[in-house]
Amino acid sequence: MYGNTSSPFAARGQKASMYSKVGLETDVHGASPHRLIAMLFDGLFDAMNQARIAIQTQNLELKNRSLMRAVRILDEGLKAGLNLEAGPLATDLNDLYAYICMRLTRANLHSDAEAVAECQRILTPVREAWTAIGSKPELQRAA
Repeated sequence: MYGNTSSPFAARGQKASMYSKVGLETDVHGASPHRLIAMLFDGLFDAMNQARIAIQTQNLELKNRSLMRAVRILDEGLKAGLNLEAGPLATDLNDLYAYICMRLTRANLHSDAEAVAECQRILTPVREAWTAIGSKPELQRAA
């Protein structure tokens, strides 16, 4: 009853969060497979950015939540979506995502912002390549 966001007494941030969630769900339902992967990359980088800020401000709860979210996106989203029978690129990405998951887990354990930054540096070219594919429909079908 008291957590009801339709109540006029709901916090402004709580209402904004609900609108944001609805917007995200709408985007997901209408998105192409390529766009879904791009959204996973966006969420992953957002979580890593939040984790770096949380480490700097010593917000342990946010750091833990953000890094756990990043690992879940990698493991349950990006890694799980790979077709390992498609060839060596998929296998290489699987290994890369496993390495990043391990680094982010260690970064969480040791509150290591530099390890998170390293993961961002490693994944940036992959994210940029995926974005470049999105601008070319013929490559999108192949991906």
